[in-house]
Amino acid sequence: MKIGFIGLGIMGKPMVKNLIKGGYTDVLVNGRHQDVLDELAALGAVSATYQEIGEQCDVVMTMLPNSPQVKEVMLGNKGVAAFMKPGTVYIDMSSINPVATKEVAAVLAEKNIDMIDAPVSGGEPKAIDGTLSFMVGGKEEVVEKYKPLLETMGSSVVRCGEIGAGNTTKLANQIIVACNIQALSEALILAKKAGVDPELVFKAIRGGLAGSTVMDAKAPMMLSGNDKPGFKIDLHIKDLNNALDCAHSVGAPVPMTAEVQEIFQWLHNHDGGQKDHSAIVQYYEYLTGTDLAD
Repeated sequence: MKIGFIGLGIMGKPMVKNLIKGGYTDVLVNGRHQDVLDELAALGAVSATYQEIGEQCDVVMTMLPNSPQVKEVMLGNKGVAAFMKPGTVYIDMSSINPVATKEVAAVLAEKNIDMIDAPVSGGEPKAIDGTLSFMVGGKEEVVEKYKPLLETMGSSVVRCGEIGAGNTTKLANQIIVACNIQALSEALILAKKAGVDPELVFKAIRGGLAGSTVMDAKAPMMLSGNDKPGFKIDLHIKDLNNALDCAHSVGAPVPMTAEVQEIFQWLHNHDGGQKDHSAIVQYYEYLTGTDLAD
């Protein structure tokens, strides 16, 4: 099986490494940075154009920032889809609006090309160690056929429904993560302002009902003042914009999402867009004049 992989950023590069490690060694890659291409070439990957990927690959995979980039790469002038053969498969692992997913899938279906949307959760650490969670949409038989491919990069691959269901599930995931981080920020700042050690509060509640994977990952970062991005605020803004657009189109109320999005936007406007999304706590530190890590 020859695989084409487009998008070699903070997530894509380690995902390609795990593909190769998992035994898929015939891989063509396309990315913007030569040093990354060189790094992957040392592992056996071959740099290629969109045309070469479309013409030669049985499976095309993308890990791109948002809907416009996916549409441009696949459907734009000299996009990959123009060169793909009937019977090949496109797997998009980007986190985009499910409406855009369905639009791309419809164009590919006219060429007898199946599409799977398979956005991920887990951020850079899980992309590196190959334990991402895939939320997948597409025909059941197609998803089952390519599940082993996804399992080289993740520890969980769950089909959520037909095409677009993967990205709908990812939007739900991003709402829950963002609101968890906001609630955690408020709680730790409350503890600090009340004169209670927030680290002890974290230790006391993490094993109870309030405990979560989000808390375990983000509380230590907040408590140490570490805002190095595992998942950037600007990317979460993108995801929540897609969530709000989708919610408005289907008539779902999402007031908590709208509120946390405003906090993210404030942080973006105060030079925080490239920080980890756990930096939500800095908004509350600003409001209260409190330094959680102090």
